[in-house]
Amino acid sequence: MIDLYTGPTANGHRAAVALEVFGLPYRAHKMNLQSGETRKPEYLAINRAGAIPAIVDDEGPGGSKVTIAQSGAILLYLAEKTGKLLPKDPVRRATALQWFMHACSDCAVSAGVIFQYSNFGPDKTPANIEYFEKRLLGFLAPADQQLAGRDFLADELSIADLALYPIYATRKALIDKAGGFENLHRWGAKMAAHAAVAKGMTVSV
Repeated sequence: MIDLYTGPTANGHRAAVALEVFGLPYRAHKMNLQSGETRKPEYLAINRAGAIPAIVDDEGPGGSKVTIAQSGAILLYLAEKTGKLLPKDPVRRATALQWFMHACSDCAVSAGVIFQYSNFGPDKTPANIEYFEKRLLGFLAPADQQLAGRDFLADELSIADLALYPIYATRKALIDKAGGFENLHRWGAKMAAHAAVAKGMTVSV
């Protein structure tokens, strides 16, 4: 059994979506980010960074117990554990890893700053929030271009799509307001229609 420690952020959604899509049994523990629950000693023993998400897998490699933090690392671990959503074709695999990293670094960092600044920033200056919103849209633009004529970022469903979708879903109002992004919206609708993805997006709410 896998224990998932999560919260209502794109990173938290990403881990829950992955567990649902991979079809692995798990228990979800919803963390209250505002109350400082992630800074308590019992959680810091799971993730020293005091951030979500994290998983504890009682049936890790060789039957050993393993703890994994960072949503990107969790997706890679689960993909290797199940042998799913990492393309076998080497070119597609490389493409999937490229867009996986694009989602987990460029897109997620900007989206995360928007979340942190909007919720916890001491000076919520609209101009600063707008700067990071434009930065996120700038990182989403190449993904939109990559999806032209494709159903998925690497031509087949992969961890790249699972990594990007929660960012798209949580920032859809911003993307709608910006206009364009037709390929991203088409892809987003397809991802939303995936039953496991849809269920995973409700776990941390």
